[in-house]
Amino acid sequence: MGESNRLAGQYFDAAIDLLRRVRDEEDERIGAAGTLIADTVEAGGRVFAFGAGHSSLPAQDTVYRAGGLALMNLLAVPGVVGVDVRPATLGSALERVDGLAGAVLDTSPLEAGDVLIVISLSGRNSLPVEMAMNARALGLKVIGLTSVAYAQETKSRHVSGTYLRDHCDIVLDSKIPVGDAELTLPGIEAPFAPASTVVTSAVMQAVVATAAGVLADRGIDPPLLRSGNVDGGHDWNGRVMREYADRIHYLQ
Repeated sequence: MGESNRLAGQYFDAAIDLLRRVRDEEDERIGAAGTLIADTVEAGGRVFAFGAGHSSLPAQDTVYRAGGLALMNLLAVPGVVGVDVRPATLGSALERVDGLAGAVLDTSPLEAGDVLIVISLSGRNSLPVEMAMNARALGLKVIGLTSVAYAQETKSRHVSGTYLRDHCDIVLDSKIPVGDAELTLPGIEAPFAPASTVVTSAVMQAVVATAAGVLADRGIDPPLLRSGNVDGGHDWNGRVMREYADRIHYLQ
């Protein structure tokens, strides 16, 4: 087997180990997060998810997704959702701008009693910290998905010296090591092969699955979407979207 194949196997092993660790160590908090979302759905509230840069990918993965909750909405911040801005470094710079989160929340449809999931690997930049701080000040419930290791090993970039984890009702720890790279190899100076997207996306889907199960346990049909590529999928989704139109914001 060549070195490249061995590295591929090592990467999968590292990702699987992280997933198992999160499954075992974060089970209670994942359950609490799913229950909070179910409570919000039952009470007529809305659910939004936010992440900047690559942390936006797990948020987007739950929105308008076959097998997912129709009520998952993306809170988009211009210039930081993904790496579609030019230059790509602009998105990273915007994460450190004070006041941006407040401006976004003030013009968003979020209201007291809604849930906002804030995803940030490091949780140290101004944008995710202020997003959580301002959301709670507005009466929202905040679920933070972050790597607690960063708060222990790095310095906050927010003026308060705090991290995302300090401003959440529920904190989910992705267990990703500082630097987000699982592999090293002699002859390659930088560590490589990040696993944060794999793990964080899995956590998000686990939370959504838990919410669906809690709703079903309460006798509430969870508003799930079906694939548009299976027979009857479009009709099913149309019905769900009409029923929950006031809480689905990606259609507007």
